[in-house]
Amino acid sequence: MKKTSSVFYWMTIPAFILFFAFHTLPALQGIFYSFTNYIGFGDYSFVGFKNYINLLNDGRAFDAYIFTFKFAIVTTIIVNILSLLVALGLNSKIRFKNTFRAVYFVPYMLSILVVGYIFNHIFTFIIPQLGSQLGIGILSKNILGNMDLAWIGVVILAVWNSSGFNILLYLSGLQTVPDELYEVAKIDGADKWNQFKHITFPLIAPFLTINIVISMRGFLMVFDHIMALTQGGPGQATESITLLIYNGGFMGGEFAYQTANAVVFLFVVLAISFFQLKILQKREVDY
Repeated sequence: MKKTSSVFYWMTIPAFILFFAFHTLPALQGIFYSFTNYIGFGDYSFVGFKNYINLLNDGRAFDAYIFTFKFAIVTTIIVNILSLLVALGLNSKIRFKNTFRAVYFVPYMLSILVVGYIFNHIFTFIIPQLGSQLGIGILSKNILGNMDLAWIGVVILAVWNSSGFNILLYLSGLQTVPDELYEVAKIDGADKWNQFKHITFPLIAPFLTINIVISMRGFLMVFDHIMALTQGGPGQATESITLLIYNGGFMGGEFAYQTANAVVFLFVVLAISFFQLKILQKREVDY
């Protein structure tokens, strides 16, 4: 037993040291700097909660939070609905379903920056040219240059890129549902909708919880999609919190101020994640 325990310690302690050195320690340093006027180099002094108080009156930060929440909520809903529908199709008895599964997962494996530049070209040139040729006014203009529509382009890119992972998780959940339940439901005269409503959906509830929490967390911290597609523009119409922290902290001389913003955002993301887990897991228990 002692020999076995020592092996587990040798497996755990190095990982703990690496995690602490490259994750926990920088996080603690960031919290420390959030109470200073540090600009990223040179001397600094403590300013207390001044950075946090200034955040309350920062209109740019408020707009970034609004955009981030809007984007995360809309994209999470679309991704999960689309992924569940595709997973249901891929879980049925169709030909070449393994090939289709691989095809749907490919976007998740690609570099989002490369894909983002490709989508930028599509939205900027290909779709407007196609819209002009077909006489469709709404498609003849570049939506990335429209302050009211640019965020839709980011949503389309995020949905296309992220759906593969969610599809994979939903497929894993669907394959845990016993076929016997469907056979009994058919004997009782239940149609496809009632089978989904009373059998499939309740039994894959844990996978729904995982997908929604992971999706929301990831989309709240959206960065690569925006950087590759719009860089926060036009103006600041698609500037997310993470992009604001990056631009202000590393390029705008607001290191301590944006670190305070990052600390606030960390607690916001944690609060939303815990709230989702509490609500969704309660629904699992009800089923």
